[in-house]
Amino acid sequence: MTLVLLLLIVLVLVPAAASMHRLLGRDTGWAAAAVLLVVGLLTLPWLQSVHHGGAVVETIPWIPTLNVSLALRLDGLGLVFLFLVLFIGALVMAYSARYFSTAAKTGDYYVWMLLFVFSMTGMVVADDLIVLFLFWEFTTLCSFFLINRSGEKAPGPARRSLLLTMGGGLGLLAAALLIITRTGTTRISEALASDVWSTDPGFTAMIAVLIAAAALSKSAQFPFHLWLPDAMVAPAPVSAYLHAAAMVKAGIYLMLRFSPALSDSTTWQVLLISSGLITAVIGALFALQRHDIKEMMAFSTISQLGFLTAVIGVGTEKALAAAVVHVIAHALFKASLFMMVGIVEHESGSRDIRVLHGLHRTMRVSLVITTLGSLSMAGVPPMLGFVSKEGLLGGFHSAEFSSVMTWGITLVAVVAAIGTFAYCGRIVLGSFTSFTGAGPRDEPREPMAPEASHEAAWTFWLPAMLPAAAGLLLGFVPGIFDGLVSDAATAASGGEHHAHLALWHGFSVELLLSAVVIGGGLLMVLGRARVDALLPRRILPFTGVDAVESLRLALIRGGRRVGDLTRTDVHALHLTLPGIFLLGVLIAGLIASPAVGSPSAGSTRPADWILLTLLAAFLLGTVLSKDRAAAVVLAGGAGFVVASFYFMLGAVDVGITQLLVEILTVVVLVLVLRKLPKRFHRVPRSRTAVSAIVAIAFGAAAFLATYALTGRRGQSDIAQYYQENTYEQTGADNIVNSILVDFRALDTFGELTVLGVAGFAILAVLNSTFATSDNEPHTSRAWVGTPLDDAVDNTTSMRTIFNWVAPLIVLFSLILLVRGHYEPGGGFIAALVAGGFFALRYLVAPSDSAVKLRWDYALVIIGGILVGAATGLLGLVEGSFLKPLTADIPLPGGGHYHFTTAIVFDVGIYLAVIGAVLVALDRLGQVQRYPSELLQTYLSTHPEAAARRRSGAAPLDPGDVPPEVAEESAPLHTTSSGRRGGQEEVR
Repeated sequence: MTLVLLLLIVLVLVPAAASMHRLLGRDTGWAAAAVLLVVGLLTLPWLQSVHHGGAVVETIPWIPTLNVSLALRLDGLGLVFLFLVLFIGALVMAYSARYFSTAAKTGDYYVWMLLFVFSMTGMVVADDLIVLFLFWEFTTLCSFFLINRSGEKAPGPARRSLLLTMGGGLGLLAAALLIITRTGTTRISEALASDVWSTDPGFTAMIAVLIAAAALSKSAQFPFHLWLPDAMVAPAPVSAYLHAAAMVKAGIYLMLRFSPALSDSTTWQVLLISSGLITAVIGALFALQRHDIKEMMAFSTISQLGFLTAVIGVGTEKALAAAVVHVIAHALFKASLFMMVGIVEHESGSRDIRVLHGLHRTMRVSLVITTLGSLSMAGVPPMLGFVSKEGLLGGFHSAEFSSVMTWGITLVAVVAAIGTFAYCGRIVLGSFTSFTGAGPRDEPREPMAPEASHEAAWTFWLPAMLPAAAGLLLGFVPGIFDGLVSDAATAASGGEHHAHLALWHGFSVELLLSAVVIGGGLLMVLGRARVDALLPRRILPFTGVDAVESLRLALIRGGRRVGDLTRTDVHALHLTLPGIFLLGVLIAGLIASPAVGSPSAGSTRPADWILLTLLAAFLLGTVLSKDRAAAVVLAGGAGFVVASFYFMLGAVDVGITQLLVEILTVVVLVLVLRKLPKRFHRVPRSRTAVSAIVAIAFGAAAFLATYALTGRRGQSDIAQYYQENTYEQTGADNIVNSILVDFRALDTFGELTVLGVAGFAILAVLNSTFATSDNEPHTSRAWVGTPLDDAVDNTTSMRTIFNWVAPLIVLFSLILLVRGHYEPGGGFIAALVAGGFFALRYLVAPSDSAVKLRWDYALVIIGGILVGAATGLLGLVEGSFLKPLTADIPLPGGGHYHFTTAIVFDVGIYLAVIGAVLVALDRLGQVQRYPSELLQTYLSTHPEAAARRRSGAAPLDPGDVPPEVAEESAPLHTTSSGRRGGQEEVR
């Protein structure tokens, strides 16, 4: 198996799980677990490949012009984390299959969890800084969505976790760009081997700060630690995976990956050791303060990660090897314990140790699993956690500092480890025995009745038992990891290291420190009631969550105040800043125009003045018009004049685009006019005069600035390049279209995505407008009873013409789409022509209900974006995303057709633009129904009916209202798809 195939399998598992969920429901977890287990087993042969500093390396070109490639590299360090990602992921998937009820909606859960697996897999095998950053941010997004889907209380914690971790991600992005600039490569392995780290300590210190900020925020280290306990609203499977193998472990991986370059930096050592030890201590303290076992587990995680962060900061080979061993041990006991939290809550209905009593009688298997996991976390022999904890203490003692400093950080680690032992005892005894853990100041709780709990089914507790049992068995034979830990420590330290793991190394400083930890921890457990009573429940008058939330709200208030400077409906204030900017452009143009030469000969022609005169006439008519419809028509005429300018200048593509946009704009404005008064409101003459002066001044300034800054130079270098190279490089004759879909296809793809988002925004705005418009006046009633009210007869001739012209419009649209690579046309222009077809279809219809839209325009937009993305992926065959593939297709009459995938990309543009047009036409084209005076009178005298109608909670029952009122209320209901329902759906 290759690394690319590994990524592909994990990625394909995401949509496969979504499809399987329709058949299997929650049991999709078993299938996902089986696939991850098989994939994990297939990676075992790589153990030999990475031995003695080896690595599996694969590269696929991605963006060659920027030297960015899908570079994948798996060494010993990456393999450790890959095993955790896959095998712990398999256990959590199997656990999920029984954690959720059969009625729970878990389809999106499995999608996001498997995307989490994919993101972590990509991150640990990435050997390109840009690729690493992308997968890093994918893990952040997956974590956000998994937390956010966890109930009503989830949005706040999800938002805070996103802000803190994504803020740290900006540090990683900055570090990546600086490293690329300084080392001249995007490859991580090459950048870490550069001599810049030793020759430029200032640069190294800067990168150390940025990488530390990213890693500390991701791994929930002080002062970013608050988001992890806050995220405990997520269900137990999410917490188990996030704490044991993903998200927080991503920060640990990043620190280990960059340790070879940064371990000698004092800045790096100070940041990691200080933050890690503070987190280890306060995490243990906070865990001892809590009564919710899930909160206790969360704080235990940040405490254990504090040990890892600090020992990585020490940076010696022994310390880094100890970090690798503890990463493995931590994944085993933390996965087991978090799954046990879910089992205890599931089977007893509580997580509060003040309520949980006597579970050792009813949940004995759970007691065994929890005890094994807690013993390993506490560092008690013969658990693997004892081996790793002893290694951590030895790693701290191996620090190459002064003896005072070395013993200082070692003793702080010992204190934190004693706290670890104490809260492990609190978890086991508080959950399964009569010890409540409640001090005299705590609110008394009613203990749980013995019959209120029962043991879980074996299919539920088995995934939790396996890592707990592994922690026990591997404690006896930790030497099985010697090779893997040696390879990982070699990769993390940059020098060769040989690990020798054993349960017994003889008498040593590490053993003595372990004895102190166990002895001190036992004393705290034996005196647990007194310790619990003495612990302060609040150290500061505020919490970390309060601080972050206050900061977030302050930033929002600050942003709103900045926005208020220009966010106003007062035209004078709104136009002040643009006016100042325009004046600056005018001054710059007048100053610069003599220096850049006089206007080119023939830059102004008599026809230009004719068009300018027409443009001025249309604009003047628009301004002076009192009728809204006339103003729309005149403004459209001005747009047609601008299109004529483009045609005269030879910019046929731009001219066609302008013309079609104006046509559709006029149609949309006509649809909007039905909801507005026929005439503009009156304004005082003084205001008109002032507005005219300001408008003329702005227009004159814009004209002079444009005249001063254009027509004074020859063809630009980039224009000449396009003329000379377009056909040779793309096979296209239409330079404009080729720029959009070949040279700058990535820009166009971004704009395509933005267009799709804008379409959904329009849909949301119009839906919300329709939902709240029942009390607005219905202006179109002025035509009732007149000949204009007969829509069927009045549109007969237009419908007849449309029936003949419609096929030609569609055919013309498709021709423009296909020929766009060689002649004026392209996806955008073709979509606008197709938009004209739909516009005419709406205009000739006698009513909005007669226009039956059979397409889901949301899916049309999404389809366009997906087509564009798929075309980009095809380009990877030639070595670059969105690079067009070409082929000459023989034609029956001789010759050939030069096919390029850029045309397929144009199809994506075509679909997205049509979808956006359909959104506006379908939503604006619906008749907006308003209540008659009879219905308004009835609602005003029947508050309950009015309340039901406003809330939409229950429709008006035609049997409860007069027949004439029911008849008036029938058209008021509008379905979510935009079409009105029948009388039984009346609101």
